[in-house]
Amino acid sequence: MSVLCLSFLFLLFLSTPFKAISQDINAERTLLLKLKQQLGNPPSIGSWNSSSPPCTWPEINCTDGSVTEVHLRDKNITVRVPPTICDLKNLTVLDLCDNFIPGEFPILYSCSKLKFLDLSQNYFVGPIPDDIDRLSSLVYLDISGNNFSGNIPPSIGRLPELKALQIYRNQFNGTFPREIGNLTNLEVLEMAYNKFVPMKIPLEFGQMSKLKYLWMRETNLIGEIPESFNNLSSLQHLDLAINNLEGPIPSMMFSLKNLTILYLFHNKLSGGIPETIDALNLIEIDLSVNNLTGSIPEDFGKLQHLGFLNLFANQLTGGIPTGIGRLPALGDFRVFRNRLSGVLPPEFGLHSKLLGFEVSENQFSGQLPENLCAGGVLQGVVAFTNNLSGQIPESLGNCPTLRTVQLHNNKFSGEIPRHLWMAFNLSSLMLTNNSFSGKLPSRVAWNLSRVEISDNKFSGEIPTGIASWSNLVVFKASNNLFSDKIPKEITALSRLDTLLLDGNNFSGELPSEIISWRSLTTLDVSNNKLYGQIPVAIGSLPDLLNLDLSENQFSGQIPPEIGNLTLTSLNLSSNQLVGRIPKQLNNLVYESSFLKNADLCADHPILKLPDCYSELHQPKRLSSKYLAMIVALAIIASTVILILTFFLVQDYKRRKRQEYLATWKLTSFQRLDFTKRNILSNLTDNNLIGSGGSGKVYQIVISHSGESVAVKKIWNSKRVDHKLEKEFLAEVEILSNIRHSNIVKLLCCISSEDSKLLVYEYMENQSLDRWLHGNKRSSVSGTSSIHHAILDWPRRLRIAVGAAQGLCYMHHECLTPIIHRDVKSSNILLDSEFNAKIADFGLAKMLTRHASSQTISAIAGSVGYLAPEYAYTTKVNAKVDVYSFGVVLLELVTGRKANNIDENMSLVEWAWQHFSEDKPIEILDPEVKEPSYLEEMILVYKVGILCTHASPSTRPSMNEVSNILRSCSFPDGHAAKKVGSEFEVAPRLGRDTDAYFSSYKHSKKGSEEDDSMIYVV
Repeated sequence: MSVLCLSFLFLLFLSTPFKAISQDINAERTLLLKLKQQLGNPPSIGSWNSSSPPCTWPEINCTDGSVTEVHLRDKNITVRVPPTICDLKNLTVLDLCDNFIPGEFPILYSCSKLKFLDLSQNYFVGPIPDDIDRLSSLVYLDISGNNFSGNIPPSIGRLPELKALQIYRNQFNGTFPREIGNLTNLEVLEMAYNKFVPMKIPLEFGQMSKLKYLWMRETNLIGEIPESFNNLSSLQHLDLAINNLEGPIPSMMFSLKNLTILYLFHNKLSGGIPETIDALNLIEIDLSVNNLTGSIPEDFGKLQHLGFLNLFANQLTGGIPTGIGRLPALGDFRVFRNRLSGVLPPEFGLHSKLLGFEVSENQFSGQLPENLCAGGVLQGVVAFTNNLSGQIPESLGNCPTLRTVQLHNNKFSGEIPRHLWMAFNLSSLMLTNNSFSGKLPSRVAWNLSRVEISDNKFSGEIPTGIASWSNLVVFKASNNLFSDKIPKEITALSRLDTLLLDGNNFSGELPSEIISWRSLTTLDVSNNKLYGQIPVAIGSLPDLLNLDLSENQFSGQIPPEIGNLTLTSLNLSSNQLVGRIPKQLNNLVYESSFLKNADLCADHPILKLPDCYSELHQPKRLSSKYLAMIVALAIIASTVILILTFFLVQDYKRRKRQEYLATWKLTSFQRLDFTKRNILSNLTDNNLIGSGGSGKVYQIVISHSGESVAVKKIWNSKRVDHKLEKEFLAEVEILSNIRHSNIVKLLCCISSEDSKLLVYEYMENQSLDRWLHGNKRSSVSGTSSIHHAILDWPRRLRIAVGAAQGLCYMHHECLTPIIHRDVKSSNILLDSEFNAKIADFGLAKMLTRHASSQTISAIAGSVGYLAPEYAYTTKVNAKVDVYSFGVVLLELVTGRKANNIDENMSLVEWAWQHFSEDKPIEILDPEVKEPSYLEEMILVYKVGILCTHASPSTRPSMNEVSNILRSCSFPDGHAAKKVGSEFEVAPRLGRDTDAYFSSYKHSKKGSEEDDSMIYVV
């Protein structure tokens, strides 16, 4: 009996803690279910229920049966954090990253054991609490990517266990305390991209001896780098770039044994680079865009792990140490825009896989190193504006990865290596102002888009094979020795934007087939021996801005169609032109455009030309008697002909109309209020409202109330054009399967053997391009609601949001994602309420569900909107649309066109230039710039900058862009400006006549691979 009693007591003793644990788990489950309810019952945590223990829920981790970790990252939470979360007494980890949580810093002081707190990428506002040190157990604190503002409180320095403090990308506009230096256990400090008041780096920061990662890029730092940084013996990554630091680089900084990354670019540092370098583990050094003087230290040649060396835009002198050319890991070498001289080390490329080599705007002499592409990965040689001479190394012609060669403004001579023209990935070849000779090849690299060979000694004729240079956008061949005719095959280059052939010995007539140059903006064939009439087709080039035909022997009249062009510059002087100039050109803007053409005249001339009504220019007129007789005879003859043929013609028309209608097939995608007869009978020139590369567009009224549709006629030829058929099938496939309020609705398709029609909803206010860049002094068709064609800022913002939502739907919400590939302001249409809708899907590409990119056969899109990766890859992803949409955003905030800010600068380059100079207000459109809109306009401008980053992986997604733009409409005005942690932009590094970007893809951990090659836009 006693044994049974003892056993019973033993079992009772064992069951007691299990009951307690069970009670605790039930209590915590109740708390968590209450928390779920307070968070608005988000579907993303639907697994939380009363039938399973919380330790089995995906977002919950437990220790010894008690909840210790709550992970709610990216759960679409939109409400404030309830204080009841701290009723979980053993909570050590709370992760709320990447949600939409509003409000101030949450009240979490009851979470006494909390060690890990991540509030990053939300909509938090206000200051960090002054008593944040009450969370005394914190080891990791991340509040980055929010809208926190004000000062960083000194109490943050009283978190003794803290190892990581991340507060980057907020709206802090006050100060940060020296007490941060008291965090002696801190290993990671990230404060980048905050607009603190101008501050020096506190000396106390040198006390953090365990600090490994310091990121204070663009934090408004001033003064000198403190000598106390010499004590940061554990430091591996130091980034103080894009500030206003000045003075010398501390001599001991290069002695930090563990240092691997050093970014001090875009400051005002002066003096020389320390000569002694003991930090032999350095992988990347960027000291560019400063005021550094002196020479490049010889010790740089000892850095066996160095892969990235940027010293450009300083005042460095002397030569390049030969040891740098022998570094085994060197991939990127950029020292352009200095005062360096001497001969380039000949061993460059022999010992490492060189990726980028940029030495332009110095005083180097001698030859280019022979083996730059020995590693087989070289993407660019940028050495313009030096004193280099000799020939281009033959080895460059065998470099399959080469994308750009920029050797203009040197003393090179000889012929271009034959294989260089054919280098597989070559997209730009810039050789202006040298002494190169030889003839042009018939075939070049498939991707070659820019050829600049002006001011050389090239000779012979332009080969007829130039028709195969199908991706050519810019061709500058001025002031050479070319001769013979300009071949008609050059008119096959439909992507051509700029054509300069002036200052040669061309003869014959200008090809008349130039109607295919739909993208041409600049044509200069002056100072040649061309003759004949000016082709009428020039007047049909829709984008032509600059036309120079001077110093030739053109004769006949000036085609009246040229008067319809919106020309920035026109020069027809020194020819043999006769007759009346187009009335639109009788304008003081063209005062010097017609000099030395003795037989030109104007009606009521404003220019210094004879009056066409003077006796000398007045044609002989028929007498009124003879004129009346001719008119009467013509009327009688016409009447007789009409009477004789009327009945036969009517009968014939009826029969042919019936046969004609029978050949058409209508396929509807919506419920229709019209028939195919309504459409086909109204395809007349009176209803024509536009035309493009793939056909004409008509506005057709389909009801008595005036309701209209837009009809796109794809082709009209018995011979099937397979390219146009491909565009047609692409547009039908896409538009017939998607439904979105910001995408143009396809109503039906009408097709026959030789023609295809797409019928869309009609957009009363036409395209955004017409509103931004049309004649702002006159009214636009269908815009009676306003006095002239100027969009105010609220409408522009609404258009940006709508277009972003349309693209967001295409990229992220379609069952099969879609890349548009031709996003531009002329493909964003506006309805009567100025709602934006994406149109023209002829170039769009469907993506497979699991693919991240898709191979394309040729470059698509429009000049000025093309993402730079088109120049070097046959694979694109949705980021090409993001880039193009960024250009549209820059158009909206500046009112400028996408290209031709001036002769040598695109809108993107111009906008980045002002961004790097921190002068955004200067480029805002003055017609809509008002104080109440400035903050919104600058935000949209910055989003445009982010979208047009040269590196695709650094651009945001359309989902993120849409969220940012929609945040402008939040009730608090401008509070929710959430910018993703990957949105890092670099200063524009353009120079000379063409602008280039160096893209720096350094993620917040510094781990993302750098691909900052210079791209020609």
